[in-house]
Amino acid sequence: MDLRYPIGTFQFEGEMSREVISEWIREIEELPGLLKEAVKGLDENQLNTPYRSDGWTVRQVIHHLADSHMNAYIRLKLALTEDSPVVKTYDETKWAELADYQFSVGSSLMLLEGLHARWAALLRNLSPSDLKKTFTHPELGEVLIHNNIGMYAWHGRHHLAHITSLLERKGW
Repeated sequence: MDLRYPIGTFQFEGEMSREVISEWIREIEELPGLLKEAVKGLDENQLNTPYRSDGWTVRQVIHHLADSHMNAYIRLKLALTEDSPVVKTYDETKWAELADYQFSVGSSLMLLEGLHARWAALLRNLSPSDLKKTFTHPELGEVLIHNNIGMYAWHGRHHLAHITSLLERKGW
């Protein structure tokens, strides 16, 4: 297994349908509970264990998910309220080195729970024309909302798999 991409990279080649989007929204909504369950009972040493050599720790992965998904939510709202806005990028590696990435994971788990509840509710109420709205990412170019939903459903599963595959390998 490729420890960097335990579920592979994001790819979608099927037909975009309401069923596909609904499944992605369900995955976004369920992620916080799955994360909580995965890290329940882990001690400080386990939380500070990298999921792979030269990778982030379990703690950093959880804080990264909160930061990344907050950015995704804001980008969605910008795309819904502006005409293909240019969004700001951020250096996730440098963010992972900031002091708040050493804090308890509880705050990020709570943040993810509330954020994902709001995000899923908003996503469920998008019209077909909303799903075709875009934002412009300086590195990725024009991003369609419906593709971004899939990307972030994958992103959550991707990082959850980092944690769960570490737990399996360590026998935790």
